[in-house]
Amino acid sequence: MTDANAATIEVSGLTKYYGDVRGAEDVTFDVERGEIFGFLGPNGAGKSTLIRVLLGLLEPTSGEARLLGSDVTARDELLEAKRNLGYLPSDVAFYDRVTGREILDYFGGIRGDERREELLERFPVPLDRTVKAYSSGNRQKLAIVATFMHDPDLVIMDEPTSGLDPLVQNEFYELLDEQRERGKTSFFSSHILSEVRRVCDRVGIIRDGRLIELDTVEGIIEESGTVVRVRLAEAPDPEALRFPGVSSVERIDGGSDVGVGDLESPGDESRGGDDAGATYQLVLSREFDALIDRLSAYTVDDLEVREAALEDVFMHFYDGSGAAADTAEPPAAGGDA
Repeated sequence: MTDANAATIEVSGLTKYYGDVRGAEDVTFDVERGEIFGFLGPNGAGKSTLIRVLLGLLEPTSGEARLLGSDVTARDELLEAKRNLGYLPSDVAFYDRVTGREILDYFGGIRGDERREELLERFPVPLDRTVKAYSSGNRQKLAIVATFMHDPDLVIMDEPTSGLDPLVQNEFYELLDEQRERGKTSFFSSHILSEVRRVCDRVGIIRDGRLIELDTVEGIIEESGTVVRVRLAEAPDPEALRFPGVSSVERIDGGSDVGVGDLESPGDESRGGDDAGATYQLVLSREFDALIDRLSAYTVDDLEVREAALEDVFMHFYDGSGAAADTAEPPAAGGDA
């Protein structure tokens, strides 16, 4: 029997290697009942690896994971937990020669379908048409109905809004909000930052197979700080504007990005450059005194300061790049995440 007070997902020290290649390493987090948890990272970062371990499709190299209180490596326990689980893959694959109605009948006979009619009203599909004739959006809507119609306690989703138009996306977000209000739990991987901010209570950011940040969306944004856009009369190299606390510098009227790293204060030679001036964008963690000190070496024509958006935060954690080459995902059965 599942402990009602236990976390819906419990992951502790989870590690998965494919030979010498890291898929996930020492990942630890919990997802509480009634929470919407976003798992964020680019392709190859390790999201699909962790999802497949949670679903019992991959055996972890070390560490533990529990789903609805059940050990994911214990076949009988996991089978029982899956009665209350919904899974929505990123690249839905159905038999093309059967109709949407037949697919829902099949899954309903296995797991139940008490919410079927309600969901079909919200996500309508041509039930008597073969799936081969479905658009990508209709395939995804059919998958949403199949995933939620047995009213699972937990739904795991991999890029769930892929192929949906904006109106259907909003309907899906409302469904997740309602699930939260009913005490149901949603876990989904995504690289669409706007939807993560729209629906998630907390976010885990994964890089190179390691969980590098775990916080609320607002907490991550607040910690990561500020975006500054500055127009200078001079046109120094972007590196001359770097100081401790700056995660990225970009010359936005042409020029190069700068990776993470510290730089000594600019000398007199930093004032040289194009007389036409230049505009720069900096992402920094609220180091305003240091910013003023650095800009005092130049003539500031214009200055704009705003809160960092989630896109800025994501680039902060990824140093302006994607996943490193020493991570890998297995061939995707349901699409790469």
